[in-house]
Amino acid sequence: MGDSQKRAIRNYRSRLGERGLARFEVLGRDADRDLIRSLARRLAEEGPEASRLRAAVSQTIAGEPPKKGGVLAALRRSPLVGADLDLTRPREAGRKVRI
Repeated sequence: MGDSQKRAIRNYRSRLGERGLARFEVLGRDADRDLIRSLARRLAEEGPEASRLRAAVSQTIAGEPPKKGGVLAALRRSPLVGADLDLTRPREAGRKVRI
């Protein structure tokens, strides 16, 4: 490899480092290549989706039980929060059953 190629690689890796990214190699099944690449691409993005994906993968790998309060947190994110819905139902005695 020539000096210009080495310099280009060094500059490329330096620019990646400035963005908070690193290049690395992993071993895996050939069938999982696209999955691994798409996962890495999503994790490299900043934002809530990448954070949720990172947490889900970490939890799956670690095998830890999920945190408590997940259902409550999901309900609080619902678009119906504060919609003042009337969910009352009339009370009925029911029907007679023949035996």
